[in-house]
Amino acid sequence: MTGAQTSAPVPTLRPADLGEARDAVRDTPGALLFAGGGTKSQWGARPERVDAVVSTAGLDALVDHSAGDMVAVVGAGLPLARLQASLAGAGQWLALDPPHTPDGATLGGLFAANDAGPRRQRYGSLRDLVIGVTVVLADGSVGRGGGRVVKNVAGFDLMRLLCGSLGTLGLVTELVVRLHPLPESGATLRLPADPLTATALTTALLASTAVPSAMEAGEGALWVRIEGRQAGVGAQTETVHRLARDLGVDGVEELTGDDEARAWERLTAAHGGGAQTTTARAATLPDRLAGVARALEQAAGAVPDVQAELVSSAGIGLHTARLRGGDPAGHAAVVAGWRRGVAALGGTVVLRDRVDGVDASVDPWLDPGVAPPSALPLMRRMKHALDPQRRCAPGRFLGGL
Repeated sequence: MTGAQTSAPVPTLRPADLGEARDAVRDTPGALLFAGGGTKSQWGARPERVDAVVSTAGLDALVDHSAGDMVAVVGAGLPLARLQASLAGAGQWLALDPPHTPDGATLGGLFAANDAGPRRQRYGSLRDLVIGVTVVLADGSVGRGGGRVVKNVAGFDLMRLLCGSLGTLGLVTELVVRLHPLPESGATLRLPADPLTATALTTALLASTAVPSAMEAGEGALWVRIEGRQAGVGAQTETVHRLARDLGVDGVEELTGDDEARAWERLTAAHGGGAQTTTARAATLPDRLAGVARALEQAAGAVPDVQAELVSSAGIGLHTARLRGGDPAGHAAVVAGWRRGVAALGGTVVLRDRVDGVDASVDPWLDPGVAPPSALPLMRRMKHALDPQRRCAPGRFLGGL
């Protein structure tokens, strides 16, 4: 993943194996930025400096697929779409559906960003699906955590540290991931709902016997995806219908096949960025959806030239605001206003993709008027322990790490 704005081109190294990756990190002086498919290039703050880029494009092999153990070993530069195509013949998949999969999002980049899509509701993110990792640290030493069997938990802390660190702790070169069977059957129910009704439906579903793969609030509805064996899908969709009737929700639609696929393509893409678009991500408790929507409406209402759209992974309390129109200062004002409203609900807001110039008016990670997270001193110590010379994307992470 890259995201630096530099005044002059910097060299790009493309190692083809672990040895070359180790040499690239060890023998290249200065600050390094690690690049995958580039789909998360805008995430985080801009690095303070970049002297060279290390690309994982050559580390793109499906190293091993143990179908019986439902485990795969993958190079960090392997695009997720290519991995899914390779696994499909065995009736398996990596249970991950983030935005930008068709654009070449790689396993290493997704891990570094801890990015996931709507099915995070059921399967979790890569933080939950990775059971082993190989990383080249800032001094060129190679570290390994976890193993190649699901029950192995050795190195758990290393994997947790690296996941979501945006390449500020080292270069991930290889991942061991656990797989799932491809769903036998599936259906999606579209329940017309404003944010308040969607909150009530989400709360009821979380307390029910249904186990949705995804619950997304957007386009004036709550979308509930049910997957699994055919008999189980039928029973669970009936549960959703019953809960909707109990809450007085009419006009429920059931989608399958191509209609279902197109709906989820739109909903998933809505969490991603786009040309002339700023995206920000809020994290709250699941029952705060209505408040989050109201806070965004109020923040955008104060900046008439900016159009704001909200899509929420309602069951896990992750909300994406997409801003278009207006100018960078207007986008920054909406983000700052939304951040204050979400903070009042006990949540947080971070910038993801944004139009040029937004950073001049709003911090990507924090409201400077609010105390930083209590974990920040510990995070600083971990950064110093793993990268004492601040060679790995310095300044990109929270608090200038």
